[in-house]
Amino acid sequence: MKSQSQKEKILETLREKGFRITKQRKTLIDIILENECSSCKEIFYKASKVDSKIGTATVYRMVNVLEEIGAINRKNMYRISYSDDCPLEDACTVILDDQTTYHLSAKKWNQVVEEGLKACGYLNGQKICSISVRPCECKEKE
Repeated sequence: MKSQSQKEKILETLREKGFRITKQRKTLIDIILENECSSCKEIFYKASKVDSKIGTATVYRMVNVLEEIGAINRKNMYRISYSDDCPLEDACTVILDDQTTYHLSAKKWNQVVEEGLKACGYLNGQKICSISVRPCECKEKE
């Protein structure tokens, strides 16, 4: 029910901004509201299963429009590619509650995640392809 009211508000805003409400736009809105997609690529894969005529450009344009009207915020979505040879030096910043800050290279970040997953029993010889991280939206306890 919540998704339906959100969808109606988004559609109303799009109409007010002069956008045509097409079947493809409705499909993309449904996918975004109903799934936890962390990239346009994921939205595209899901959308192409529903409607093979939806292209990647349509997805990117729609995500940009939704961001412009305030319906979504891509800053709350992060996608970290896993690669042993990634040269990125500041791939991850970890800040502890005492404000100690660690800047991890992509290689070190990947090592930390892999070791943590092994220690918790989640990895048994598999390789990590990607990692999605979403910031906590809850208020900090004081």
